[in-house]
Amino acid sequence: MTTKLYVGNLSYNVRDHDLEQQFAEFGNVTSAKVMMERDSDRSKGFGFVEMSTEQEAQAAIQGLHDQPLNGRNMLVNVARPREESGGGYRSSNGVGGYRSGNNRY
Repeated sequence: MTTKLYVGNLSYNVRDHDLEQQFAEFGNVTSAKVMMERDSDRSKGFGFVEMSTEQEAQAAIQGLHDQPLNGRNMLVNVARPREESGGGYRSSNGVGGYRSGNNRY
């Protein structure tokens, strides 16, 4: 079973292949993805790497956390599951959202 790692504090010029090369030293990288802004194709400064085993992932954390890549020290840890985002609401009739500014107290 693969283990997904969060990699933060990345330089904006780091790309997928850079992450893959760094992490390959610690085992089999099944995927490496730098998250990019949709509109500008600019890096968001973080990404995710999947390692084949938990042991390889732990070795990568030990070896790469707080180590430099393109001038910035990476933050490397096990990725947490994405949390459900809130914001607004939806009633049973399908209408919802936030209160408008007209009904102030």
